[in-house]
Amino acid sequence: MSTGSQEPTCPGGCGCVPALDKGTGALILDFDGTLADTRQGHEDALRAALKPYGVVLDPTWYAQHIGLSICDLLAVLPGGRPLPHDEVIARSRAHLLAEVHTIMPIACTAELLRRARAAGLPCAVASGASRQLVGPGLDALGLRGAFEAVVAREDAVRGKPDPELFLTAARQLGIAPGRCLAVDDAPDGVAAARAAGMQVLTMARAHLAPVSSAPAGLWDCVSRSTDAAGPLPAHDPIR
Repeated sequence: MSTGSQEPTCPGGCGCVPALDKGTGALILDFDGTLADTRQGHEDALRAALKPYGVVLDPTWYAQHIGLSICDLLAVLPGGRPLPHDEVIARSRAHLLAEVHTIMPIACTAELLRRARAAGLPCAVASGASRQLVGPGLDALGLRGAFEAVVAREDAVRGKPDPELFLTAARQLGIAPGRCLAVDDAPDGVAAARAAGMQVLTMARAHLAPVSSAPAGLWDCVSRSTDAAGPLPAHDPIR
């Protein structure tokens, strides 16, 4: 695995990194908030991009929609539809790219990735963010070479909670969804991975956690997201 100097080791004794099941054939990670500690940066960038148009980003609303791409966020943002989306997106991305060199990996996820690579498992990113951000983010972490596939929002017709991003990643790896372990911090991402039929871990206070250990109220969001995802899309046979 290609690693950069910023990659940490999992904090000693935290115990959140699980042993990889013998049946697990691949690891698929979300990027923002799962592999990279970018949550506050993305919120700040969107808030700054909206400010010239008189729209105030509500932190509670944003927390409920973490995991969506900025395009999808603007589509559901209260008061967001009349905005010049292209301009808002350009402002937000410029802000993020200017600060991309400062992002850090989330230690426990980086350790899970290290163990998966040591076990010879193929690994992929399945992110709801744009490739314009995910690629530079992986480069900043020194982790681009750790992944056989990088799937971003442009690679799917529908974003999370639809399972298409995760299914596309599994297809590119050549591993059946049921043999993939997926990790995602957001309700929509967890819903997408579950709808894809994958084993799923989530994040709780920057640590890996079983889905059953997620904060109270999260699964009401996941249930609504799963309902919204609709039927699984058809996909090519994979092993």
